[in-house]
Amino acid sequence: MTRLSDLLARQPAGFGIGQLPADRVPTATTRVVCGFCSTGCGLDIHLKDGRAVGLTPSATHPVNGGGACPKGWEALTPLAAPDRATTPLLRNARGKLVPVSWAEALDAFVAGFRTSQAAHGAESAAFLSTGQIPTEEMALLGSLAKFGMGMRHGDGNTRQCMASAVVAYKEAFGFDAPPYTYADFEQSDVIVLVGSNLCVAHPIMWERITRNPNDPEIIVIDPRRTETAAAATEHVALRPKTDLVLLYGLARNLIERGAVDVGFVHDHTAGFTAFAGFVAAFTPERVTAETGVSAGQLERITRAIADGRAVSFWWTMGVNQSHQGVRTAQAIIDLALMTGNIGRPGTGANSITGQCNAMGSRLFSNTTSLLGGHDFADPAHRAKVAGVLGIDEILVPDGPSLAYDRIVEGISTGQIRSLWIVATNGAHSWINHSDLKELLGRLDFLVVQDMYASTETAQLADLVLPAAGWGEKDGTFINSERRLGLIQKVSPAPGDALADFFIFKAIADAWGCGHLFSRWTDPEATFEILQELSDGQPCDITGVRGYGHVEQGGVQWPYPTGSDGPGAPAGADDLERRLFRDGRFYTPDQRARFVFEEPVPPTERPDRAHPLVLLTGRGSASQWHTETRTGKSATLRALAPEGLWVDIHPADATARGIAAGDEVTVTTRRGAVAARAQVTTGVGEGNLYLPMHHPQVNTLTFPAFDPHSRQPSYKHCAADVQPTRPGDPD
Repeated sequence: MTRLSDLLARQPAGFGIGQLPADRVPTATTRVVCGFCSTGCGLDIHLKDGRAVGLTPSATHPVNGGGACPKGWEALTPLAAPDRATTPLLRNARGKLVPVSWAEALDAFVAGFRTSQAAHGAESAAFLSTGQIPTEEMALLGSLAKFGMGMRHGDGNTRQCMASAVVAYKEAFGFDAPPYTYADFEQSDVIVLVGSNLCVAHPIMWERITRNPNDPEIIVIDPRRTETAAAATEHVALRPKTDLVLLYGLARNLIERGAVDVGFVHDHTAGFTAFAGFVAAFTPERVTAETGVSAGQLERITRAIADGRAVSFWWTMGVNQSHQGVRTAQAIIDLALMTGNIGRPGTGANSITGQCNAMGSRLFSNTTSLLGGHDFADPAHRAKVAGVLGIDEILVPDGPSLAYDRIVEGISTGQIRSLWIVATNGAHSWINHSDLKELLGRLDFLVVQDMYASTETAQLADLVLPAAGWGEKDGTFINSERRLGLIQKVSPAPGDALADFFIFKAIADAWGCGHLFSRWTDPEATFEILQELSDGQPCDITGVRGYGHVEQGGVQWPYPTGSDGPGAPAGADDLERRLFRDGRFYTPDQRARFVFEEPVPPTERPDRAHPLVLLTGRGSASQWHTETRTGKSATLRALAPEGLWVDIHPADATARGIAAGDEVTVTTRRGAVAARAQVTTGVGEGNLYLPMHHPQVNTLTFPAFDPHSRQPSYKHCAADVQPTRPGDPD
């Protein structure tokens, strides 16, 4: 059994990075990967006496080669924030959060969940996790909750960003397998970006495009003239949420143009004949009428794709966060398959992840997939996982969890009565979050585990557990291109804050199930367990030689035993490991599937009171999600827009008597927020745009969900904007 005193001893009481004398000269350097977005940039952390005193982007890392966005340069700053959670906090009888010891916090945790579960059943407890903690911590949390505490239901905030891509890949390829490597950015001669503003969301990826020696055609499909669209060779400014119609129209045009790779389709896919018959109805006339894209522009992009030697298709949240995101992602996959643009350099149907470890969450969080990308419903998979972990197979649930939105709905119906939230701020980020805030207040017991006790979600908790952040613990991330990266402890956590891993270990002991996790002694030992779990799976990483190998930056899954060294296959030790080079997929017959469905309109439509469409997304390259961390940096705050701005088209502004810089009120059927007007042709007529980072924006969004992925659609709801009058929101 792990003693609490031992856990605390591993987390020395802290110091702030900013408290170190400026003239201290580093004596050592260690490499880690950045903890913000999914790009996975390498950072060299400079140490003095084992403590971080600064950083520089790693010049030799295969992802970023010496570059970093503003967030990467400021990665250490959030650790020194004055509002760090440094001790557990428990809500007292007067409703105040007050400091308590770890022993008292653990007792309260166990009592709170056990009391609720005793009254309402083990499955009335649930957890909501994140894509921003190491894979080892995700796996331990999911295993503790499900195998140790009897929870069936747990999901992560990756549901908000990647669920549609996951389902699309599973149905089309047989496994959640983004096929690409970042080198494809530099090897394509045609790059198609759908709903992806790389310049802002993933600046290092855009930088790699700028290094492409082929002078590529860059086609951006996006309702907004984003920074990326402005730099493209062709901006396709379609109407919001008509991208599925456009993609099917492209497929029809490509077929008519004879641009199908008949050999590839015949040998390596299934369902093309039905797909071709389906898309025949998406004539140029229909596409133009529904999307607003002219027949001439449709023909230009058709010709570019047809004539391309190596065409790569990329998408991110503009596709995934949709009422029909799965089918839209699969339409992109369909285009790559039918033209044979997969498995070769510079090609692929490529989903770009949002969070730093969303891929780790997808494979190892034990939520939608059983550990290692296994299937909860498969008896053989349950037996394998139980055998690797040395636990009774009866402890492994025979089905996946409720999705995030169903867990929230379960609070409303009384199905979910206690909740454990780890490293995510749903009271800000969840769609239509006013409802979530009210629902969290209905719970018997709410625990929030976070770096900061100041988040909107932590302020609602009955118990707050202080967690170490990136740079204060060890573990691995998996980035968008399936590359493993190492994070290391380069700074002690403040006060009594613990790495999430050791919080989970302490809870397991307090709950009485610590014996189930006796092998999970530390993150590196846990990584070895995850390797065993991956054995024989498409994501096999059994050939990785420990953390030292990961630190070098050259490991992409799959990396099975024998991937390097004597007798390894030719080219297997390359830094870039592209999937499907042999045309074989992970389906039973090794053929990729064409998947398609008739487009349906968004659930909420504009009307006379709300005649505009509200879009949301990132505000700048210096902001991240709810700004829980980036908001701690004066530099990043200075680089971001001040206050809340709403983008409005000149015609819509003129019709409402709005001038640039005016105070305005944006309304939807759920509420209103105050903002300043930015009059710009960057949004189309009839559209508005708000950055998601402001805490009030998701009081407006409409809770629509993709029926296959349960991912929320943040990108479309009916709205209006008017000059602010006395009494409007401020």
